[in-house]
Amino acid sequence: MFRTVLFFLGLLVGGSQGVLQVSISLKKVELSVGESKFFTCTVIGEPVSLDWYNPLGERMVPSQRVALHNEGVRSRLTLYNAKIEDAGIYRCQASDTQGETQEATVVLEIYQKLTFRDVKSPQEFRQGDVAEVICDVTSSPVPVVAWFFNNLEITEDSEKFQLLQNNNLQIQRVTKADEGVYRCEARVEARGEIDFRDIILVVNVPPVVSVPQQSFNATADYGESVTFTCRAYGSPEPDVTWHRKGVQLQESEQYVMRARGTTLTVRNIQQDDGGSYTCKASNKAGEVENELFLKVFVQPHITKLRNVTAVEGSAAMISCKAEGEPLPEISWRRASDGHSFSDGDKSTDGRVEVRGRYGESMLTIVRVRLSDWGRFDCEALSRIGGHQKSMFLDIEYAPKFQTNHTIFFSWEGNPVNISCDVMSNPLATMLWRRDKLTIPSEGTGNMRVHSMPGRSLLEVTPMSDRDFGRYNCTARNNIGMRFQEFILAQAAIVLLTNLEPNTTYEVRVAAVNGKGQGEFSRIESFQTLPIREPSPPSVQGQRGVGKAYRLGLVKQDDGGMPILEYIVKYKTEKEEQWMTKLVPGVNDFVLLQPLQWNMQYEVEITARNVKGLSEPTFVKFSMPQKPDITADSLFSGLGLGAVVGLGLAGLLLLLVLVDVSCFFLRQCGLLMYITRKLCSKKTATSSKSKELEEGKAAYLKLPLKEENGKEMLKPDTIEIKVHGDNSLHMMQEDSKA
Repeated sequence: MFRTVLFFLGLLVGGSQGVLQVSISLKKVELSVGESKFFTCTVIGEPVSLDWYNPLGERMVPSQRVALHNEGVRSRLTLYNAKIEDAGIYRCQASDTQGETQEATVVLEIYQKLTFRDVKSPQEFRQGDVAEVICDVTSSPVPVVAWFFNNLEITEDSEKFQLLQNNNLQIQRVTKADEGVYRCEARVEARGEIDFRDIILVVNVPPVVSVPQQSFNATADYGESVTFTCRAYGSPEPDVTWHRKGVQLQESEQYVMRARGTTLTVRNIQQDDGGSYTCKASNKAGEVENELFLKVFVQPHITKLRNVTAVEGSAAMISCKAEGEPLPEISWRRASDGHSFSDGDKSTDGRVEVRGRYGESMLTIVRVRLSDWGRFDCEALSRIGGHQKSMFLDIEYAPKFQTNHTIFFSWEGNPVNISCDVMSNPLATMLWRRDKLTIPSEGTGNMRVHSMPGRSLLEVTPMSDRDFGRYNCTARNNIGMRFQEFILAQAAIVLLTNLEPNTTYEVRVAAVNGKGQGEFSRIESFQTLPIREPSPPSVQGQRGVGKAYRLGLVKQDDGGMPILEYIVKYKTEKEEQWMTKLVPGVNDFVLLQPLQWNMQYEVEITARNVKGLSEPTFVKFSMPQKPDITADSLFSGLGLGAVVGLGLAGLLLLLVLVDVSCFFLRQCGLLMYITRKLCSKKTATSSKSKELEEGKAAYLKLPLKEENGKEMLKPDTIEIKVHGDNSLHMMQEDSKA
């Protein structure tokens, strides 16, 4: 610290009487560091210049902290933010025209007020340490500092406290009892100036940890939890954290922390959760830790057991792995017969063997059979408990056919379903062949294929003798391929007429040839259908003619009563209003006209008998573009292909004319052959159609009888028994191949 030198103020006057007189408003000024002050210099006379000089004798010029303002015979000097080095004598000097100068002076004293620099509160110390409470204060002159605690001044005659030369307070072996508010008070006797600062003293106590239980011997099932407790004391209150294997544990589904971290709950305990856990408590005064130990006994748990797929005849290896503390023993049980296998066991036939080590067991089956298919149970046992899981052994094998029924009978026009049933794993793909040619899955004109898992149904409608014969069903999967041959044989047809609707009949048949009557067949029963609504109409043979469109109607199940009419509704796809047309039930087609060119139509056809309406059948078709044909362009656009086509058409027309001439003149030719075929069948079919429609007739299929290598068909004797009527009716009906 320093003390400012006091300068004396005087008015200096020249040795001889001068014209100029200079004076300053103040003679002596005391100024605190950081304050600002101005001085006014006045001249009597006529000066030509008026200047100020600092204590170093330098002429003063305006600067950041100095301002000069002259107005004639007056000059004002302003000092801003005074500093200690600004102290001294300042001179105001005036000059006249003859070069004579006169001046006046002012003495400036600078002092510093009491100033506390960077005094922090609170100030913290660790219990037991030597605490030095800092109070950095300065002034000019040097201040006198005193310390107070609990409103009592601290004196140096105490062993606990000591006042240091730098005005700080030293406390020996600080304790929690020394906490509180300390006052640092400073005084400047010369000015009667006094100021103080209150400082809060905080004593931090290192944490102490208390663990009620140091180690745990727990048996934990999957899903079980265990809770550790770690109580911590200190000032400030310690933060408690938990660590395992050097890593701090975070709050999660497995680790739950409560009561500011003093309790740790380990959830869903597993075998590797055993070991040491560290509880750490820390605050500003230090850190302390304690270890807790967890010994986990875990019930057996099967960790590896998978379904196995093996090929018939190969080997299957099934593995079961389990863990637990202590390590469990593993055994097997075959669900099909309840037979158990343990480590080292072997079946009597030598196909099944079990080997195990280190918590894993291997069940081996050689030459796998279909009887091995099924569930196997793996069980892991220890003194803590047991665990069981199951797996499934799937056996893959080549297709196996499930039926020996390989001969089917039908006749021309009668559909028959040939069923090919296959058992296989994995599922086999199935296809049909006829004469080494594959029947496509979508079928042909008179053949349809219906596929489903494990079965393929071939629907055949024989149209001629060529459709009878051998059919091959081939089934294939990635294990192998098998095929089975089926025979479609031609059978005789017997039509039973005048039957009652909704009636059950029993029938047996005996064949008669030139030698006499054979034995009756086994009794077959059937029931005629009741009178009901017709089945939905079937539409085939669609074609357009100009602005008309023809839809062919196929003979349908009439429900036991004749079709009275067909209700036809149709509209374009852009219209909402339906147009309706009624067609007599005897018609076999529907003609829609006139229609619009280049338009798509929707059609709904419903059949009606006396019982009611059938379900509707929906049909869509498109009309072509409007034709644009003129006489000039009819042949101009024809290419080479069209000309050849016209030539072939002309040749065909010539052949038809020749065949017609043969038909009328000589009763021969292709037309004559077709006429005889149709006439021979028309009588039989037309006489039966009405009775069939009324639900009063039934067909019986009879295999053809061969005699002397030729197909022979004679009237058969048929017995028919109606349920509820004990009488037998003997009939001889015409048969048709």
